Amino acid sequence: MLSNSSKIQFSVITPVYNRPDELDELLLSLSKQTITDFEVVIIEDGSTQKSDQVVEKYQSILEIKYYFKENTGPGKSRNYGCERASGNYFLFFDSDCIIPQDYFSITTKFLDKTYYDCFGGPDAAHEDFNNLQKAISYSMTAFLTTGGIRGSSETVEKFNPRSFNMGFSKEVFEKTGGFPTIRFAKAKACGEDLDLSLQISKLGFSTTLIKKAFVYHKRRTNLKQFKNQVMNFGFARITIAKRHPGSLKIMHFAPAVFLLGCALLIVLSIFVSKFFVLPILVHVALIFLDSSIKNKSISIGFLSVITSYIQLLGYGFGFLRSIWVQKVLRSTEFG
Repeated sequence: MLSNSSKIQFSVITPVYNRPDELDELLLSLSKQTITDFEVVIIEDGSTQKSDQVVEKYQSILEIKYYFKENTGPGKSRNYGCERASGNYFLFFDSDCIIPQDYFSITTKFLDKTYYDCFGGPDAAHEDFNNLQKAISYSMTAFLTTGGIRGSSETVEKFNPRSFNMGFSKEVFEKTGGFPTIRFAKAKACGEDLDLSLQISKLGFSTTLIKKAFVYHKRRTNLKQFKNQVMNFGFARITIAKRHPGSLKIMHFAPAVFLLGCALLIVLSIFVSKFFVLPILVHVALIFLDSSIKNKSISIGFLSVITSYIQLLGYGFGFLRSIWVQKVLRSTEFG
């Protein structure tokens, strides 16, 4: 823990892989902060579309360090950045994030008042995002999906920061070793932030959610990529439970129960009575209305139904598949 006389010195650490345009937007938003007393560490993770020219644009505005390394995935790249950062408190943003102008002002005031070893913040959709990005953002944050346990609520479970918007002290990095390097699912980037958050809590470090320290998370993806992402999230939850006994809660079974419930209701509606499909239709209607009102768009409301069901069913399928592979077949490939 930092002493009372020590000033927090932020180092922003961001891995990037073939996304120079996104990095440009991130750096532009960082250059517009009301507080600019921080360094930025960019790790080019073996990209074929390098971002060196983008970084060069901001060298006179921001204090930037730029490194190119072989492709290893975001977890190892973040650790690589931590090892080369000069600050005493590390902040992690994904390259597809845009940071509101008062982010550093909010976090600095919060941590100066009540110091925490680790914190996280929620994500939101920017008004300039396209309709699919807004629909995915809704699905990842809404109460009607699994959004309530992902980063905007303290009441559902003990908050675990996620790497798209996360900060922790240099001491935390030194004691934990940073982001784990094992595979939690097929994807390179899946579950390592949650595993680290649980490890941070196990070691007795203080963790909190700073609700006002949100970022605009662009999530540049298509529906197929989104499906694969949420399936990997579901799969990774079982791997994490193996490494952290007791971390698996009843609520984590919800998407799997939802998947099985939907399947049962559809079968009953076909062979018994069509009225069994009503609960699904009511849920669809609620998502459509809620998203349409919040986003002030019927089109986004319609897309949100699709993305919400991809999220719920995809996560549930990945969760059940992981139970089958790791618990029934006893595979040791993951974890």
